[in-house]
Amino acid sequence: MLNHLSSADRLQLMKFVCSFAWADLEVRPEERVFIGRLIRRLQLSPEEEIQVHGWLDVPPSPDSVDPTSIPAEHRKIFLAAIEGVIGADGETSLEEADNLHLFRQLLH
Repeated sequence: MLNHLSSADRLQLMKFVCSFAWADLEVRPEERVFIGRLIRRLQLSPEEEIQVHGWLDVPPSPDSVDPTSIPAEHRKIFLAAIEGVIGADGETSLEEADNLHLFRQLLH
């Protein structure tokens, strides 16, 4: 399913994933590993990869991650990737759980 995403959709996905990695104000090593694997699965260009790593250093602005901007046909993909990064470290913080709950509500 990931190969059906356009370049812009892949970057949007990564922006959301990175923003959720920051939900507890810390990007843990396990989350970075998950994101690295996702970068490879999405076959991002070197320039896109640099952009994603930038979002791991400084979180994307909240205005740039509006769940209502996700195309309906991609929402399951985005949700699965976000659930993956949240669970990557084996812990789900209260902030992560709250953000995921709100995200799910906004998608419906």
